Amino acid sequence: MDYKDEEARLARAEEAVRLGEGVAVLIPCYNEEITVGKVVDDFRRVLPQASIYVYDNNSSDRTSEIAREHGAIVRFEPRQGKGNVVRQMFRDIEADYYLLVDGDDTYPAEAAPELLVPLVRERADMTVGDRLSNGSYGAENERAFHGFGNDLVRWLIKCLYGYAFEDVMTGYRAFNRVFVKTFPVLSSNFQIETEISIHAVDKRWRVVDVPIIYRDRPEGSESKLSTFGDGAAVLMAITSLFKDYRPLAFFGWVALLVLVVGLIIGIPVITEFLQTGHVPRMPTALLAVAIILCGALSLTVGLVLDTVAKSHRKQWEIDVYQAYSEQAAREGRA
Repeated sequence: MDYKDEEARLARAEEAVRLGEGVAVLIPCYNEEITVGKVVDDFRRVLPQASIYVYDNNSSDRTSEIAREHGAIVRFEPRQGKGNVVRQMFRDIEADYYLLVDGDDTYPAEAAPELLVPLVRERADMTVGDRLSNGSYGAENERAFHGFGNDLVRWLIKCLYGYAFEDVMTGYRAFNRVFVKTFPVLSSNFQIETEISIHAVDKRWRVVDVPIIYRDRPEGSESKLSTFGDGAAVLMAITSLFKDYRPLAFFGWVALLVLVVGLIIGIPVITEFLQTGHVPRMPTALLAVAIILCGALSLTVGLVLDTVAKSHRKQWEIDVYQAYSEQAAREGRA
């Protein structure tokens, strides 16, 4: 296929996706009866050919009934937590492109085509609805510490992985099929956005930030996010994923910290021995040696787990190649 043919194919695909052809809109919901009907209507208007899925996560209100009345495909996920819902969505739903959005009517459906086009044009594997760079999130969101928490997570990911997201915690994202079908969801709750972001960076997926206009929840609609409880869970998820994805770096830093503690304890003992030829503080000396040995053990664990992680990464790359082959067959390009 020459350049002109390829460009024509991409142009046709872009035109189709702007109408929602091959797109699955994924809306995880928990007690969103006030907003879910409008969200479904908005995405049906912007992407008339898309399949719109609402997954009800044990709502005690009329979320599922209203979603069905507005034409959504309604399914249920009994395991509580947004991560559990997203995992089941990714397992169940077959599509060429996936648009994940919260059911709280804070994200504009009008931005959906701009999130999808970079995927079709093969400039991105994941696009991120960026609420922060244009200031709309700060202007609309009045919940204390949310902005600080987002900035903290962005800073940690930049320090650990070297990639600066504009907005890590946004609930508005789009993915191609290969990204979704090779992503192992581990989170059970609101850590899912952080996990998706770290996975994308660690696996070197192409990521494009798309600025969007954020609006706060309408009156009567309440956030399910606990600032401190879920914030602590996100920080724990970052630590856990760093250990899993970069074990040598994680255990190397632990080893360095332990080594420094051991030297702080042991240097006075060594100095005294050099001056007097005696070790009068034998328990302190033994403690210092034990701590330094723990540091060496931590480094050894890091080296072993790094080999395991590289093996898993190689297998994952092979799985991605297979997924791309299946995608090409679906599109008739094999």
